Amino acid sequence: MMSKQEMVGWSLAGMLVMSGNAQASGFALLEQSGSGLGNAYAGGAAAAEDASTIFFNPAGMSRLEGSQVAAAGSFIQPSVKFSNTGSSPAAASGQPLGGNGGNAGDLAVVPSLYYVMDVNPQMKFGLGINAPFGLKTDYDPGWAGRFQALKSEIKTININPTVSYQLNDNISLGVGIDYQKINAELSNNVVLGAGVVGNAKLTGDDTAWGYNLGALFQVSPDTLLGLAYRSSLNYQVSGNLLITGPTGAVIQNPAVTAALKTPDTLSFSAIHQLDSSWDVMGDITWTGWSKFKELRAVNSSTGATAALTNENWKDTYRVSLGVNHHYNEQWTARAGVAFDQSPVSDADRTARIPDSDRTWLAVGGQYKPNKASALDFGYAHLFVKNASISNSNGSAGTPSPATVGNLVGTYNNSVDIVSVQYTYGF
Repeated sequence: MMSKQEMVGWSLAGMLVMSGNAQASGFALLEQSGSGLGNAYAGGAAAAEDASTIFFNPAGMSRLEGSQVAAAGSFIQPSVKFSNTGSSPAAASGQPLGGNGGNAGDLAVVPSLYYVMDVNPQMKFGLGINAPFGLKTDYDPGWAGRFQALKSEIKTININPTVSYQLNDNISLGVGIDYQKINAELSNNVVLGAGVVGNAKLTGDDTAWGYNLGALFQVSPDTLLGLAYRSSLNYQVSGNLLITGPTGAVIQNPAVTAALKTPDTLSFSAIHQLDSSWDVMGDITWTGWSKFKELRAVNSSTGATAALTNENWKDTYRVSLGVNHHYNEQWTARAGVAFDQSPVSDADRTARIPDSDRTWLAVGGQYKPNKASALDFGYAHLFVKNASISNSNGSAGTPSPATVGNLVGTYNNSVDIVSVQYTYGF
């Protein structure tokens, strides 16, 4: 039988590192509005079109008239498919290699809700509720990488009160506080002894505080520039690791913790009205993924390191361009493209992180039945670069093919997203 520390260590090695089908790089979610998707979120920090500006740039609330509520939902369907090119089984398990895992992607719905109201002629108050991080991957039982990953799920909910202040006709500032909760579930098979295979399931949660800042500049009657920053959040995820034997009997269920620091982001956006019919927009966003150098899991009782996974993620850039065409006062068409870097290198890719660079193509539109309301809709397809993997890392980040196997192959991923949003002003 494996020791308690070995079982806990390997089972925790991938905790919260679950970004195989996140839509932005890493495990971030950009799908925070229905109005932005049609432009691939180009110009997000400058558009200030509706109450969803709370997330992208709180200073943009100053451009909204009166009070406004916006509700959005994004339907995200990833495709995550592994192809084996030379994997080897975990010899100590006594089991054959297994299959390719099927489509590990799973349909997800990401909701968001925003409200903006007047405080005085220069000040606005807003409240946003959304999910900035999250995803789910779920491989078929018995697949070749089952000792590295089976089900991986992360969920967040973020509550974001904000304030904007209009300094003058050309400059507005915004600030917000983020209170965020995270829940995670991780499962994989584990070798309990020679020819004995069980299951490990970890669940954990935590809350953290952060903030967001923004500035909006009207540099000409037809041009807006936006600058926005979202801080990182420090989590100390705590939970339990349930290890069961082949018959489902509980072997152990220790308390564990793992530190996780989410990245900060800095966005610069511009939007320019060419004439009464056409707008063009662009955005460049930096994300500080290099904070994620390692994931260290700790036994809550002893304080000893139970697992150490070296991540070595790098900072990334996302660049996007978009265009709007206003047919009349009721109808607007949108289109956009974006290139989104992945923080994961080929050398550090794991079964829980088959992340790679992706290119967005997006279209969408808006219909205004009256002056008070608007219906936005958008569709995007993400072309994800094929990602190679060669991984046999054990609980301490060192090769352990006897108990983990060696997963060698290629991931072919893609994502389809549909978003809708209803906005009402009063």
